[in-house]
Amino acid sequence: MEDLMTTSFETVTSADGTSIAFDRTGQGAPVILIGGAFNDRTTVAGLAATLSPEYTAIAYDRRGRGDSGAGAVYSVEREVEDLAALIEHVGGSAAVFGHSSGAVLGLEAAARGVAMTTLAVYEPPYVVDDSRTRPAADLFDRVRALIADGDRDGAAELFLVEGTATPAEVVKGMRDDAFWAWFTGLAHTLPYDLALCGPGNVLPADRLAKIAIPTLVIDGGDSDAWMRAGARAVADTISGARYATVEGQDHGILHQPDTLRDLLTGFLR
Repeated sequence: MEDLMTTSFETVTSADGTSIAFDRTGQGAPVILIGGAFNDRTTVAGLAATLSPEYTAIAYDRRGRGDSGAGAVYSVEREVEDLAALIEHVGGSAAVFGHSSGAVLGLEAAARGVAMTTLAVYEPPYVVDDSRTRPAADLFDRVRALIADGDRDGAAELFLVEGTATPAEVVKGMRDDAFWAWFTGLAHTLPYDLALCGPGNVLPADRLAKIAIPTLVIDGGDSDAWMRAGARAVADTISGARYATVEGQDHGILHQPDTLRDLLTGFLR
């Protein structure tokens, strides 16, 4: 990945004065890439490189991550303002791609009228059927309490088990892996992802129905049934939205960014 990383980065100042860091790759019309939980701008760098022959790909650190500031108080509105500031900075309107809770952020911004040409989202984690237990309404408070107590391991584990329905035994195995430090390093931002998804990850149908730009909703053929059901529900809620499946992929598609190239470049055009 080192050849994709840049040691220098640009910044833009959001409405509340928070500095948001981003990398710019390629040339052409801008497309802004939004990562989800446990993600920063390096996580979408592979996709940025994949799109860069045709687009100016903007990979950014959502607030509280990487080289971006955190701001005094978090709210979904502040994150929407961050995205709006980036779009304004790169030309006043842009295509947007979001993954997981980053997809939710893209949808929330579009519903609020942020200037986008097109929006593509991958598996926004809404729970719309009974194929999994809905996250408890107090999950945000419990994760935030663990972080306040300095228990980053516990916060990451709770988020994964209850927030993403990852089996507890799988998470226990993850905790023994060297990459677990990456998860704990970003654990303080998990309440941001939970705030975006809302209590219980309920599909905000009334808000999403306001989206009037061309929208593509994507899932992976090997993804969990609840994630695929959520993606289909989002596509059904937004007037004229396209729905597409990338066969052989799951929620970890950012590790295989080339599998998104043709779908995204064809749609963003």
